[in-house]
Amino acid sequence: MIASLINWLTDPNMQWILMGSLLLGLGTGVIGSFTFLRKQSLLGDALAHAALPGICIAFMLSGVKSIGLFMIGAVLAGVVATFGIHAITRYSRIKQDAALGIVLSVFFGIGVVMMTKIQHSGNGNQSGLDKYMFGQAASMMLSDVYLVGIVSLILVAVCTLLFKEFKLVSFDPGFARGMGLRVGLLEQLLLLMTVIAVVVGIQAVGVVLVAALLITPAVAARYWTDALSVMVVLAGLFGALSGVTGTLISGTLSNLPTGPVTVLAATSLFVVSAVFAPNRGLVAKLVRRLRQRNDLRRSFESAVVDMPGISQRTQAAERSAD
Repeated sequence: MIASLINWLTDPNMQWILMGSLLLGLGTGVIGSFTFLRKQSLLGDALAHAALPGICIAFMLSGVKSIGLFMIGAVLAGVVATFGIHAITRYSRIKQDAALGIVLSVFFGIGVVMMTKIQHSGNGNQSGLDKYMFGQAASMMLSDVYLVGIVSLILVAVCTLLFKEFKLVSFDPGFARGMGLRVGLLEQLLLLMTVIAVVVGIQAVGVVLVAALLITPAVAARYWTDALSVMVVLAGLFGALSGVTGTLISGTLSNLPTGPVTVLAATSLFVVSAVFAPNRGLVAKLVRRLRQRNDLRRSFESAVVDMPGISQRTQAAERSAD
């Protein structure tokens, strides 16, 4: 196990893949913070599942496995899914959560049908295409790693430049509109960045589980701070750590997809945060509750001693006992 890990780490190509996974986790964690704060966690899941038919169509048209072409197809599919969700909620009585579930299941069903057709088509290039279901970072080419890293850095840079605007839109869009900000444009930009983050992470984490890498680090970071800037940084770090851990384990163990391991790593960080975070963690809440109970008991005992009647009866009982 250790020897395999050392060999894996000393391979230059594997080092690039590890760096790509780190940058991927960083980008998805940062974007996921705003998605989580805007209460659109399920949207990332819907966009991830909707990307599968876009990937299949891109492969059927081109016949090659190119993450660039797959990204274009997945982004277009995500845009179509977004318009579908908006149309369902606007022109019917169906609420957004139900619309998200409808679009998620329909697009994913279409994608599975297309994937099955591709796998039985006899096309030699289709080998490894199923890795997009659950992710396999080790299957990425060096050009794919470059693309993933560059896109992730661009996402982080845009969030850094527009941090104040995204903060206002996430917490108080009405106030942001009153300040003259183009709220609709900023919301669409955040949505587009979410789509891109989901699409970029599909090859490493997979269609089924990429939404977990988008949301879980942000939820874990929320336990540690009330400041949005600190939360975004922590979410990026948690996402990067999850991506590196998932890639290392799946790279050293055979037949182990990256997606589930990465999600388990992110979930472990969430559990640690939920239990041991200094202010919001379960241990901190238990300690505060015990302190409050002890303070209340001491206050009650002090109040009882200070009451004249009870104090006199207590003293008389002590004298009679003597």
